[in-house]
Amino acid sequence: MACICFLGDVHLGCGTGTEQRKRALLFQEFLAALPGYCSHLVILGDLFDYWFDYRTVIPKDFWAIVAALGMLRHHGIAVDYIIGNHDFGHWRFFRDELDIIPCSKDIVRKWHGKRFYISHGDGKMPGDWGYLLLRAILRNGLAQSLYRWLHPDVGIGLARWASRNSRLHAAPLSQRLAQSLESFAQRKLAEGYDVVVLGHSHLPTLKPLGAGWYLNPGGWLVTDPLFARFDGQELELIAVRDFLSAMGKKSSSSAINV
Repeated sequence: MACICFLGDVHLGCGTGTEQRKRALLFQEFLAALPGYCSHLVILGDLFDYWFDYRTVIPKDFWAIVAALGMLRHHGIAVDYIIGNHDFGHWRFFRDELDIIPCSKDIVRKWHGKRFYISHGDGKMPGDWGYLLLRAILRNGLAQSLYRWLHPDVGIGLARWASRNSRLHAAPLSQRLAQSLESFAQRKLAEGYDVVVLGHSHLPTLKPLGAGWYLNPGGWLVTDPLFARFDGQELELIAVRDFLSAMGKKSSSSAINV
């Protein structure tokens, strides 16, 4: 059986035009290298820095990425896509056109006898009631239906603006967030899961907690992003650029047996 790959927080659409193009090209190259290498791709949320699809319109900035994801499904690669706190505006497009169902809840999977608990990671900080209320409102079906009455240029533009603005408020919480995610992972591992996989913090992590492992592949708003793979024996973090240059052979990675 081919391996399972994990990645998150690519934030396509974030940064200057040059930064966006470089990140998008690297991500497209990564996706193109996966057929024959993995059987399952898990996207841990915030794939896009903003997203909102209408009945006949999607953000034009991401058409090449959408096509690349469609090719993965064409090659038979299963895709689990958990939406994050930036790319929650999905409706029908991914489901109907790509056969990829964006999931708004945490998921549980079992591969090679190991139980994985998988989440984007937002809403895990204790006492973060304000964010949980805002998330419930923004993801409400009626609220999103009303939002679609806005012209797509306005609606997608507002989504882009709100996404960029929210990042300014999130920066001071980074250390507290990382600690909260690790504590959450420890609690889930105590429930009997073998591996807890989270995103959101942008902090690459692969460490033992009790009888299991906490994995966070980190984010792509860096020069050398990482992804994670599990082949049934080893769980490891691998540099995307090393993976591409080695044509699928392990190069620079951090691996452990699980």
